[in-house]
Amino acid sequence: MASIPRVRPYSGPALLSYGFRPFFLLGSVYAGLAVLAWLPMFYGELSLTTAFSPLDWHVHEMLFGYTAAIISGFVLTAIPNWTGRLPLQSTPLLGLVLVWLAGRLAVALSAEIGALLAALIDAAFLILMTAAVAREILAGKNWRNLKIVAVLALLAITNLAFHFEAHVEGHAQYATRFGIGLIIFLIMVVGGRIAPSFTRNWLMRCGPGRLPTSFDRFDAGCMVLSAAALVLWAVHPDGRPTGTVLAVAGVANAVRLARWAGDRTFADRLVLILHIGFAFVPLGFVLAALAAFGSIAPSAGIHAWTVGAIGIMTLAVMSRASLGHAGRALSASPGLQAVYVLAGIAAVARIAAVVLPTWSIALLHVAAFAWAAAFLGFAGLYAPLLCLPKQSATNY
Repeated sequence: MASIPRVRPYSGPALLSYGFRPFFLLGSVYAGLAVLAWLPMFYGELSLTTAFSPLDWHVHEMLFGYTAAIISGFVLTAIPNWTGRLPLQSTPLLGLVLVWLAGRLAVALSAEIGALLAALIDAAFLILMTAAVAREILAGKNWRNLKIVAVLALLAITNLAFHFEAHVEGHAQYATRFGIGLIIFLIMVVGGRIAPSFTRNWLMRCGPGRLPTSFDRFDAGCMVLSAAALVLWAVHPDGRPTGTVLAVAGVANAVRLARWAGDRTFADRLVLILHIGFAFVPLGFVLAALAAFGSIAPSAGIHAWTVGAIGIMTLAVMSRASLGHAGRALSASPGLQAVYVLAGIAAVARIAAVVLPTWSIALLHVAAFAWAAAFLGFAGLYAPLLCLPKQSATNY
């Protein structure tokens, strides 16, 4: 019996042959350029014709611009494996990419075209993504991953809430925290699946020794506790009750991470970086707890989650998924390892800029340039891989 094809006959641009290709490439370029623009905006040396405040523009474009693009690339690439259906490619994929690009332009020009029109254009991307993913999962009867549809729908709603709150209140505080909390929880779900799985697969080839603990009641309890802590933080980020729940969630996530045997993965940087990226999840909880107690500025925990957990985990997922789906060897080249180091420097420097206010200006510059170098470096390294057809294995 002939096997069912996993891809349609396709002769168009390789960039549009799979969801990860355009979204990983454009998302990483945008992440680097947006932060390079943000630094002079932060110091009042540059302005955009956006209806958002400079801070809200920065937050929105990192959460609902960059991160939404990477989530979309990952999900569109994973769906064929989940459902057995053919991947979204060619014109439909191009349509989604163009809608995402239109959103970035609309937000940047929202003071000219109007906040309402900009919100509608920007919101269209996540709404269409949610509909596309729901259609594929329902058609494939893959009920287990319906939760991904729920997360995308919540992200789309939070994006709309961000626009509304920023327009009415002048600063989207609640929507920012809900957006961060939602993405961090998604990292806990996806990272909690792939980090121990890839670690186990690699360690099984290395000989006997401690393996990651399988998902059990502790992991489930940690997820429930963390979700409650994130919701509480989003609604009321200050006070002893919030701080206590955040601190307990931080410890629980640190224990969860320790159960995955990450200390045995130093020889495989593609696996190790997953553990390093996830480590910023419990760190963010602890720093957010200290902020709730009034011991530190809230931005320390926020940037542990955003620059550290989101930034490093998305780079880890992009690099591994790109190599695997493009038929390349699953190994981190020296260039890719440099990208990982730069991302780590960006995260540590950005947190340190809050903890060490005397050095904040210098550390902010270090964080911004290291971030930009990491993401533009990733784009430069991976552009040939993402734009060319699947080939025989080689290193990137």
